[in-house]
Amino acid sequence: MSPDTNQQPLKILYAGTPETAVPPLEALHQDPRIEITAVLTREDAPVGRKKVMAPSAVGRRADELGLPVIKANRVRGELLDTLRDTGASIAAVVAYGALLPRPALEVFQDGWINLHFSLLPQWRGAAPVQRALMAGDSVVGATTFVLDDGMDTGPVVGSLTDEVRPEDTSGSVLDRLAHEGSPLLAESLLGVASGRVHPTPQRGESTAAPKLTAQDGRVDWSHPAVAVAHRVRGVTPEPGAWTELDGQRFKLDRVIPAPEITGIAPGHVELREKRVFVGTGSYAVELTRVQPNGKKPMAALDWARGKQNTEQVAFG
Repeated sequence: MSPDTNQQPLKILYAGTPETAVPPLEALHQDPRIEITAVLTREDAPVGRKKVMAPSAVGRRADELGLPVIKANRVRGELLDTLRDTGASIAAVVAYGALLPRPALEVFQDGWINLHFSLLPQWRGAAPVQRALMAGDSVVGATTFVLDDGMDTGPVVGSLTDEVRPEDTSGSVLDRLAHEGSPLLAESLLGVASGRVHPTPQRGESTAAPKLTAQDGRVDWSHPAVAVAHRVRGVTPEPGAWTELDGQRFKLDRVIPAPEITGIAPGHVELREKRVFVGTGSYAVELTRVQPNGKKPMAALDWARGKQNTEQVAFG
């Protein structure tokens, strides 16, 4: 058992990689009950068109906070001794990006507590919020659980729920849950380490949330308007929604179902009363912002006004 957290800070390792994992890192760093002895993140990776090697968002922020950073894509071998030497008794994990083998799970006496952005056992995997929005879920959430050998299968420590808002995309939901989930993660770490909280097995039917690919962002205009809108919001901002125009990729921002607009063929574009609509398998959707190939993002109306005849425009 860890020392009494009321007497001295709980020493933890923090493991995370993307921007989503930065708010919990900052919150734990500011919590006087907790001491982050080291941060584990994935190795530097190429970013941008020039493929410049850069640290992860968590690695960069940890450096700014003056925290020791350990970079590794796999947790095994000599790295296990490095983790033990941090002096942490428990680890917090937020989107680290790799499964931890059994020897790694046994490094810390109180285990690893993962903050996952779903209501487990729903949406186990790398893209829980994205898959939830694509499926049309109206309620999302976050769960803390103890890591085990499976994919997000360990016993639950705590959870919270949040309603999906009309303007939401996966980006806005992830940002909100990252902030809302930070106190949950802190209390889960302290509760498990002190023995006050006892994790319970997951209950209910599980669903999978595999990592998205660029192809997941392609819009099928033969699908109903609501399904189109769900897919677009789920893949925004990453990997991004897109369609084809004149054989080139045409990127889309959030679309709005417009049940009052009917009679437009799937994929066909119409400009009506300073609004841009695209036909689907049911009624139309309204475009908000778009990005033609090789150009900067722009308002859909500005793009449509630049076309000589929008009624001859059809997305593939």
